[in-house]
Amino acid sequence: MEDRKVREGIIFIPDFSGFTQFVFTTKTHIGAYITKQLLTVLIDANKKYFYVSEIEGDAILFYRYNKKPCYKCVMEVLQRMYEDFNDKLNQLESDFATKIDMSLKFIVHHGEFSRYRVKYFNQLYGKAIIEAHQLLKNGYAEQPSYILFSNSFLAVAKNKEQLNSEDLVPLAEIGQIYYLELELQKSITTV
Repeated sequence: MEDRKVREGIIFIPDFSGFTQFVFTTKTHIGAYITKQLLTVLIDANKKYFYVSEIEGDAILFYRYNKKPCYKCVMEVLQRMYEDFNDKLNQLESDFATKIDMSLKFIVHHGEFSRYRVKYFNQLYGKAIIEAHQLLKNGYAEQPSYILFSNSFLAVAKNKEQLNSEDLVPLAEIGQIYYLELELQKSITTV
């Protein structure tokens, strides 16, 4: 039996909001093309900061081993993904002359997990992986684009003093939600 070391790290999942409706209302070949383009832009925007464990339909399971993750570094990746996703979405809407009603939600979690290989794929295993997936299915967010930082991530993150408490919605026993529209609106108003 292989002995796989359990390590601490970040579990990060960007997921498309509105994907189910999109699949049911879009022709298969067009929907597959659009989905591929949007997933690709997220992987490219990552710039190899996180490793890809797997792609799960409209979500990517990223990870990075790190006992003391840098909040600022994670936010830079998320902001880049958010902006590139929206740019690509606008381009695809123009290319296909249609409204694509999707947005992004991000889950950022921290905990212990291990990794093992099945053929060419890295699989992650551990309680923290299950918890991150459970956070995807929530009724907490009021807006479509947001980041949900788990308490376990916030407890160990460096540079978290950059968190603006006005933009965060606390969730008892879970973490905090940061709405990306607020950040985008602030950027627009300060220009």
